[in-house]
Amino acid sequence: MIDILSYDFMRNALMAGLLASVACGIIGTLVVVNRVVFVAGGISHAAYGGVGLAFFLGLPVLPVTVAFSLGVAALMAKVTFGKRERADTVVGVLWAAGMAFGIILMDLTHGYNVDLMSFLFGSILSVPQSDLWLMAGLDTLLVAVVAFAYRGFLAMSFDPEFAGLRGVPVKLLHLAMLCMIAVSIVMIIRVVGLILVIALLTIPPYLAERGGRSLGGMMTASALYSVLFCLSGLALSYAFDLTSGASIIAVATVWFFASQGLKGRRA
Repeated sequence: MIDILSYDFMRNALMAGLLASVACGIIGTLVVVNRVVFVAGGISHAAYGGVGLAFFLGLPVLPVTVAFSLGVAALMAKVTFGKRERADTVVGVLWAAGMAFGIILMDLTHGYNVDLMSFLFGSILSVPQSDLWLMAGLDTLLVAVVAFAYRGFLAMSFDPEFAGLRGVPVKLLHLAMLCMIAVSIVMIIRVVGLILVIALLTIPPYLAERGGRSLGGMMTASALYSVLFCLSGLALSYAFDLTSGASIIAVATVWFFASQGLKGRRA
């Protein structure tokens, strides 16, 4: 299997998996702990609007999709903060609107681009070198923001109301969290696609949560789980000629249900 590293596209794929795992570990943990999985799902599907916009304008997909997703995240943050009862409705509307916007723009784009499918179901084997540099920069930004505001995120994650009373800028942190979720989702879309992105954002943090003693420890363990799933999925797809994104999620899903079975036996 070591011969696969002789291919440039496979080395790029491994690096993309590692970079995406950093985002999964850090931001996926915040998604799970703050119980905003549905919001993350809304952002991921709305991001398709950014993909369609990039194709329509003939611009680089990743930067345009990041910018579009940040706009969606900011809108969700503004409407849903402190109004949990309205969150599901707003997320559902933006979810559908983003997808519809992207589809319409693709219809208006002359010609059909085969790369479009890679954003739906992932194409880690086709990640270019330029995207790796952008992913590395985004990872650095995510790590810096979380490290700088770690105590605030910790307080907000476990008791936002009390944190607000103690002077923690909960509203700003909520906005920052959704924006970081948007950035992470766009990165992971290149790995497993927007259809499967939520699984990679939630399964590793869930597994890490059981043995985690701190938020930082949970982030680290989650990132390691993500690395394991990405590498195992890539090896599986190479060995059996399977779709890489689906293979990664299949490995994560099997691990998830296996851990649930072991947990049930011990209980």
